[in-house]
Amino acid sequence: MKISVIGTGAVGRRLSAALESAGHEVLLGTRDPAQTLTRTETSATGTPPIGAWHEDHPGIPLVPLAEAGNHAQIIVNATQGTASLGALEAAGPREGQTIMDVSNPLDASSGFPPSLFVCNTDSLAEQLQRRFPVAKVVKTLNTVNNMLMVDPARLPESHTVFVAGDDADAKALVTGLLHQLGWPAEDILDLGGLESARGMEMYLPLWLRLMGALGHADFNIKIVRKD
Repeated sequence: MKISVIGTGAVGRRLSAALESAGHEVLLGTRDPAQTLTRTETSATGTPPIGAWHEDHPGIPLVPLAEAGNHAQIIVNATQGTASLGALEAAGPREGQTIMDVSNPLDASSGFPPSLFVCNTDSLAEQLQRRFPVAKVVKTLNTVNNMLMVDPARLPESHTVFVAGDDADAKALVTGLLHQLGWPAEDILDLGGLESARGMEMYLPLWLRLMGALGHADFNIKIVRKD
């Protein structure tokens, strides 16, 4: 399958590498590939420059956003939430494409912990769907760190990942990718329509505080239910 990952940070790199390893034809999209490759500074979150990573993953071309949009059957939005609308605007989603949205609406302009710039009555995922009605947005993986996204077996017990979207076929497509990334069917919980992304995104303030209390991000929650 042709997949374009938008966003060259830790999440985008981790997902693109895992999806390529699963046998997909993957492009990694950025606004200016040449400029991105010449960066030497570490990001504010501690992610090193992409140059060495790119050399280690020669099968994943770094391309402009418009080329990434043209290539894909699935566009994975792994950008920072504040940049998602602009980045996808540049990618130009096409009729019938699925947007797998793993981003979060975090606003760190006032320091840490960040706040949410949209919540309660709306979500970033819904904003993307309204802006790109020809595409089919599916929210998933935004409630775990990038290592667990592609390797849920890192944790010693089973745990839960969520999926939300308005199109059943798009959700089935994304669920198939989750299986390939190591998520068993019993640990994937479909929350229904895309409106459920509000709850998934509003979990992030608690997630950030759990990370602070635990001292690391290698954790997740499990939905324990009565049969």
